[in-house]
Amino acid sequence: MALTRKVPLLLSLSFTFILSSASTESDILLSFKSSVEDTKNTLSSWSNTSSIHYCNWTGITCSTTSSLTVTSLNLQSMNLSGEISSSICELSSLTYLNLADNLFNQPMPLHLSQCSSLETLNLSNNLIWGTIPDQISQFGSLKVLDLSRNHVEGRIPESIGALVNLQVLNFGSNLLSGTVPSVFQNVSELLVLDLSQNPYLLSVIPSDIGKLDKLEQLLFQSSGFHGEIPDSFTGLQSLVTLDLSQNNLTGWIPQTLGSSLKNLVSFDVSQNRLLGSFPNGICNSKGLASLTLHTNLFNYSIPNSINECLNLERFQIQNNGFSGDFPIGLWSLPKIKLIRAENNRFSGEIPDSISIAAQLEQVQIDNNSFTSKIPQGLGLVKSLYRFSASLNGFYGELPPNFCDSPVMSIINLSHNSLSGQIPEMKKCRKLVSLSLADNSLNGEIPPSLADLPVLTYLDLSNNNLTGSIPQGLQNLKLALFNVSYNRLSGEVPLSLISGLPASYLQGNPGLCGPGLPDSCTDHKPRNHNAGLTTLACALISISFAFGTVILAAGFFMFRRYNMRKCEMGIWHSLFFYPLRVTEHDLIMSMDEKSAVGSGGAFGRVFIISLPSGELVAVKKLVNFGIQSSKALKAEVKILAKVRNKNMIKILGFCHSDESIFLIYEFLEKGSLDDLISRSDINLHWGVRMRIAIGVAQGLAYLHKDYAPQLFHRNLKSRNVLLDADYEPKLTDFALDRILGEAAFQSTIASESAYSCYNAPEYGYTKKATEQVDVYSFGVVLLELVTGRQAEKAESADQSLDIVKWVRRKINITNGALQVLDPRISNSCQQEMLGALDVALRCTSVMPEKRPPMVEVVKALQSLGSRTCLPNLELSSSLQHSDPM
Repeated sequence: MALTRKVPLLLSLSFTFILSSASTESDILLSFKSSVEDTKNTLSSWSNTSSIHYCNWTGITCSTTSSLTVTSLNLQSMNLSGEISSSICELSSLTYLNLADNLFNQPMPLHLSQCSSLETLNLSNNLIWGTIPDQISQFGSLKVLDLSRNHVEGRIPESIGALVNLQVLNFGSNLLSGTVPSVFQNVSELLVLDLSQNPYLLSVIPSDIGKLDKLEQLLFQSSGFHGEIPDSFTGLQSLVTLDLSQNNLTGWIPQTLGSSLKNLVSFDVSQNRLLGSFPNGICNSKGLASLTLHTNLFNYSIPNSINECLNLERFQIQNNGFSGDFPIGLWSLPKIKLIRAENNRFSGEIPDSISIAAQLEQVQIDNNSFTSKIPQGLGLVKSLYRFSASLNGFYGELPPNFCDSPVMSIINLSHNSLSGQIPEMKKCRKLVSLSLADNSLNGEIPPSLADLPVLTYLDLSNNNLTGSIPQGLQNLKLALFNVSYNRLSGEVPLSLISGLPASYLQGNPGLCGPGLPDSCTDHKPRNHNAGLTTLACALISISFAFGTVILAAGFFMFRRYNMRKCEMGIWHSLFFYPLRVTEHDLIMSMDEKSAVGSGGAFGRVFIISLPSGELVAVKKLVNFGIQSSKALKAEVKILAKVRNKNMIKILGFCHSDESIFLIYEFLEKGSLDDLISRSDINLHWGVRMRIAIGVAQGLAYLHKDYAPQLFHRNLKSRNVLLDADYEPKLTDFALDRILGEAAFQSTIASESAYSCYNAPEYGYTKKATEQVDVYSFGVVLLELVTGRQAEKAESADQSLDIVKWVRRKINITNGALQVLDPRISNSCQQEMLGALDVALRCTSVMPEKRPPMVEVVKALQSLGSRTCLPNLELSSSLQHSDPM
């Protein structure tokens, strides 16, 4: 009987305890929140008034036991600032605290040592400043301490050796100075030790580090270490990564280091002052996956034991004084990806067995003394994207397959003794740069070079090439084209002359063209009867044209009548806003008077006044009939749901079997293209930045924030519309969803006048990607920076797109200032150069080098906040300009 009374009592007490604990822990979290400044309101779920249990609050993890106590607090990258309060230590089970990538601005929060259960403390990438106090030893339970990327200064205290449970110690990228104490032998559990990027350290490497037999990563790069690499490093039996690069180390590498470090994956002692030969056994069967020893003062050859590195992936020994034969077995390693040995004195050859290196991606062996032929096996390595071997003694003919790798991007074989003809190159369609200058090549320039869509840099100077320059090369976006000092002849394609210095064509007396010593005019045969013939042809043409006009006028009237009759047929409408307009009203209002411009490839735009007096823009598309009415409505609904201040609103649409009318909001300032083309208006740099940021935000929204993900696919300054305050809005986005892929591709292909907005790879992949949109944005940004239209006529019979023009200007003048719009004040020059840098990265010929739009937005916003732009007020000339 007594027992039955106690059971409810125990249950009641247990329930009361859980409620009390929950109340206490939530109160502790709210107390911690009160000391933090949360500008983005990311901790909005932290509230007692919320129905969300505190274990489900942002960043909180609780134990899975019935007590539900907080064990982890992860508030990384939330833009938090203020004070890191010790109240969080009242959470008795807290083992993990991550406040990385925020804006906490205070000294090292020593009071967090009160968190008795804390095992991980990550304060990296904040604004933590001051010295590391001796009391750091109070964090006795810590296993992970990360203070990297802060402003911590002063010496490393000896008391750090008291943290005997540490597994990760990261003080990288700070302002530490002085010597590093010899206390690490006590921290025997250490797995990662990072003191990198501390340039003010002035210390030898403590020899007791060699006693850390569990250490896997030792990162000391770009700090102030000097002296020799300790012999004790042979005791680092578990070491996977060793990076001692960019220091002032001297002496020899310990002779038994390679054979001792059997688990080594990355070995980097580059940019030091080390001497001597490589130790025997530097590689072994269990593998060294990265070896970097560049910019040292090594004077001896590398032993052939390097051939034993069957797992070797990265081999970098550039910028040294190595001599002797290059380790020939290195070329045949099955996992090798990178070989860099430039700026040494190596001799030897590249064997045909290089074909075995099936994962090889990059070879750089420039400025050595290699003497051999380029092997046939090189063309069998399908992963190779860079082969640079200039300033050597390579001789003989190039093998016909030397550019067969489908990912090859850079080839530099200049300053060698190559002979024979340049092979046809059809398979390396990602080739960006080809340099074969200063050889003894003969024959003609292969026409297949014109079929390489992303070829940008072509240097064939100082050879014995003959014949004419292929006409197709003018269709490439060549930023550098150098064929000087050959034996070429014939007329130079006009666009290759434009913007090129004369020195890139000189030494070819047989070449002719505008601006060259021979203008080609003397080569054309004279015809004394040409005048009479021309007059006769002109009279015949006029007669024929007059008759054609009469027929065309009759046909046009008949067709217009039938089109109107057809368009008044069966229509289906869907309005997303109350427009109070009928299909009949729209059709009758769409005439030449309401048309805007000549119409783009996708259809004309008409500005129509609704019965309410409101203006709307109507884009008329041809209905290719590939989608049912239901599917078409579904696709338009997807686009209409796009809600972003920098995206045009779709107000509704109508469609019949013949046409599709998309109804957009009307923006009175017109398009960015109109504005750039007007010489009487000069956009202030602040306004240009507003436009650039807005366009970037619109694209970022499509790429990352909208579901399903959309690609614009037709971004150009003509499709950037501006409201009364010059806020940009993107139009004509994702039209492929309405037209269908085949019709979209066909229409894009016909719009040749704006091809410069298309990324180079789009010419052969036809795929919609983020990178393609980023390229188009880069072109628009170049227009804003230069004040130049994307496709601007250089003369009456030729034009030069803006990407090519900017690259040539920068390449020729070696100064980016030459491309900045001269109408902008010099006070904004630095910001303009920053925007130019962003634009050049966006228009990189290699898609993987282009930044995502989210990163572009951040970069431009950073530029927009500088002193050149105290605000984004319009200049007086703009404020009084007429609406467009």
